[in-house]
Amino acid sequence: MITLRLDPKLEHSIQNTARILGVTKSELIRKSISDYLVKLSKPSPWELGENLFGKYSSGLSNLSTDRKSLLKTKIRAKRK
Repeated sequence: MITLRLDPKLEHSIQNTARILGVTKSELIRKSISDYLVKLSKPSPWELGENLFGKYSSGLSNLSTDRKSLLKTKIRAKRK
């Protein structure tokens, strides 16, 4: 068994949500914690494809992090 303290605003929000859903506060909290733990154990879509994003059309893997310097380089090359 776990006992925890909640600030009044959060406790009120939980109470209202449980009432609207027709479940007890304990059921709502158990379900919320369970869903959160499942979500933590699964990688996000970004994590699954991180090594693939932005690599294949340009061949550069740093487009999002170095976009400003890459753009400046392209503009300078066009001006010459």
